[in-house]
Amino acid sequence: MAEAVTAAPKGAVQIPDDVKRHRTYALVILTLAYTSSYLDRTIMGAVAEHIKEDLNLSDTQLGLLTGFAFAVFYATLGVPLAVLSDRMNRRNIVAGAVTVWSVMTAACGLAQNYTQLLLARIGVGIGEAGSSPQSHSMIADMYAEHERSRALAFYALGVYVGGMLGFLIGAPLAEIWGWRSVFLVVGLPGLLIAALIYFTVSEPVRGLADGLASAHRKTQTFDEAKAAMLAGFAFIWKSKACRHVVIGLTLTSFVGYGGVMWAAPFLKRTHNISGTEIGLILGPIVGILGASGALLGGYLADRLGKSDKRWNAWIIAVGKLAAAPLGLAFYLTDDFNTALIFYLPATVLGAFYLGPSFAIVQSTAPLAMRATLSAIMLFILNLIALGLGPLAVGALSDALKESYQQDSLRYALMFTSLVNVWAAIHFVLAGNAYAKEVAAKA
Repeated sequence: MAEAVTAAPKGAVQIPDDVKRHRTYALVILTLAYTSSYLDRTIMGAVAEHIKEDLNLSDTQLGLLTGFAFAVFYATLGVPLAVLSDRMNRRNIVAGAVTVWSVMTAACGLAQNYTQLLLARIGVGIGEAGSSPQSHSMIADMYAEHERSRALAFYALGVYVGGMLGFLIGAPLAEIWGWRSVFLVVGLPGLLIAALIYFTVSEPVRGLADGLASAHRKTQTFDEAKAAMLAGFAFIWKSKACRHVVIGLTLTSFVGYGGVMWAAPFLKRTHNISGTEIGLILGPIVGILGASGALLGGYLADRLGKSDKRWNAWIIAVGKLAAAPLGLAFYLTDDFNTALIFYLPATVLGAFYLGPSFAIVQSTAPLAMRATLSAIMLFILNLIALGLGPLAVGALSDALKESYQQDSLRYALMFTSLVNVWAAIHFVLAGNAYAKEVAAKA
């Protein structure tokens, strides 16, 4: 059931000082939670070769473990949980979600065979289903439209900081203590983050940053909840801006998840780099350069978008098209030091997309549908990108093994990276549609 809202006075939205003071803290804590979730995801890629050797797995099995087993439950449960979040306390749902995925990550360290590890990863996916859409919605209620890309780009730092920690912690510790101990080390600290969210973060007023205030909210019946989900899917299809952003985001994430999950095995097989060296190399690159790219993308989207709304999405297209040839050069170059010259700028440019993509969806969404639309976007993205990205790379590597032997993974990653060009086309189309939809909404 839609919320009743009251319009704010004309002019710029005035956010109360107490909200401004608290929102920075809340954004940092929510970003810590997002960092924890990506640390738990990246750790699988960092220790993948150790798991493969210990459990005697094929690349296809490893791709299933690092992607699809997690993604199918994460994506499927995300939408109904988000519908509840648009009517219930989002803070409490996030705190509960962090608790579940932290416990299940630690449980991965207790697995003695492939089936047990697969089930534990499913548990992690179930936990993570209740975090990102709720956080997106909370952030959108604390930051106005003209500052939303930067706020959500800051939140997106969790992807890169979590990735950095995954490689810095996972690869070296797996060589010293074994891969099982790594999951215990990274899983249990998440319980502290869950406590911080529950006891210190306030639930923001819905619509506050858009000059709207919730008047009332009613508990939904099952039929009303189902109708809300269907309405969310219908809105994304109807909104060209949302539709093209979701397609573009899914395609580029398909490449990204495959690249991150298989980065450590690629460096070990192609360049004969040890686990400790991989952690020390990939960690700072993913964390520092990826985070820099995310912040720069959010800043440029807000800055250029002030004069032309199309740049909110176009900046992503520019980054993807510029990074595409650099990525190809990285995979094709035999000398690792030379390959890094191509990889460093590609990492910065390729990270432009998260903040502006999230902001476009949140700014286009009706107030009472924000968490739902974010969950639908993540449902599509993760089911296809996280679910199939690592699996596609692994299956293609197995298929190419007879022809390319040790280099099969190199060419599998190279071929899938070309999907970024396709993604860029959708971000160009999204920019054109977003400018029109914002103008019509004003």
